[in-house]
Amino acid sequence: MYRREVAPRVRRESCVTLIVAALVFGMFAISDYHFVGLGPALYLLLAMRLVVVVSCLVLAFVIGRVGDYSRRMWLHALPLWILATAIILIVPLRPESLPTQVTAVVVATMAFYLLIPNLLPVVATASLYLNLGFLAAAVMAADTPAVVVLRISLLLIMTNAVGFFALLRLETLQRRQFALLEEERVQNRQLVEEIAHRKSLEAQLRSVAEQDGLTGLDARGHFMERARELLQRAQFDRSPFSLFMIDVDHFKAINDNWGHGQGDSVLKAIAETCKASLRPQDVIGRFGGEEFIVALPDTHPKDAQMVAERLQQKVSELAVMEAIPDHRLTVTIGIAGVLDEATDLDALIHQADQALYAGKHGGRNRVVVSQEVEGEA
Repeated sequence: MYRREVAPRVRRESCVTLIVAALVFGMFAISDYHFVGLGPALYLLLAMRLVVVVSCLVLAFVIGRVGDYSRRMWLHALPLWILATAIILIVPLRPESLPTQVTAVVVATMAFYLLIPNLLPVVATASLYLNLGFLAAAVMAADTPAVVVLRISLLLIMTNAVGFFALLRLETLQRRQFALLEEERVQNRQLVEEIAHRKSLEAQLRSVAEQDGLTGLDARGHFMERARELLQRAQFDRSPFSLFMIDVDHFKAINDNWGHGQGDSVLKAIAETCKASLRPQDVIGRFGGEEFIVALPDTHPKDAQMVAERLQQKVSELAVMEAIPDHRLTVTIGIAGVLDEATDLDALIHQADQALYAGKHGGRNRVVVSQEVEGEA
């Protein structure tokens, strides 16, 4: 996970470092001319530097395009071996410049560890190859005395130790930082999931509070909120507003004779009929038991009476009583309407309720308009 996380940064930093290393390595062709002058040795040095520069630039381009750090580790290691080989070859081509080459090897070793992003084992192996190859070239090509070789060896050992532990500490800190970041990400994901779960629970609770579980209509409290807003808007706009209450006739007898399951089927069927018969802007809720309530904005009580009669007819055509198919469902509906701006929702419900009871006492299966509305008409 850490390697995948740092792969884009490693790829980008590797490209930049290789380009800079190639330019710096090519720039030292000036010192080649100072040490060897014109001749075959200079041409060999220039050819070698050109090969290294071109190779580093090509590898920088390839790493930038396909340098997957976790799957193509060799691609990131290859430039180190090319640069190390080139630095080693300078010794036999320019043996008289050995003192300056020691400095170059020390700088290159530290650069391997600290400037070129790579895995610690890969860097350590390339640095070991560079140092051993440089010592071997110094002994064979420059006739370096044993004491000098020993001093150079101690210097390179110290350089590798400093570079190794510096990179080890850096990678350890980076991995710890990644681990903390990943832990924070996990906690954030858990927090997001917890928030989503809470929102889901809130939505479920809201649904339970706002909807009747059996019929899917508005629950009584939610209906009251919506109907009160519609009434206030109607009074502000001075537009008509009607309300009617629906009661299922002989519902107790249905429950007693054919069971509550059959009664629930009746309530759901009537609720579906109400939703299908009303407009989208109308609000319908279950008021309690076998009673339903409907708010009709922009509707005069006379128009509400026609809607109620049409609804009553559709209910009578329902065939939900499987046990007794000849039984015909009926409803009684009481209608109320806004009389003045001072009328509130509770007063309208009381008027509709009085009209409903008048219809039930008058024989049921009928639509009754509130006496207040009729008197106003």
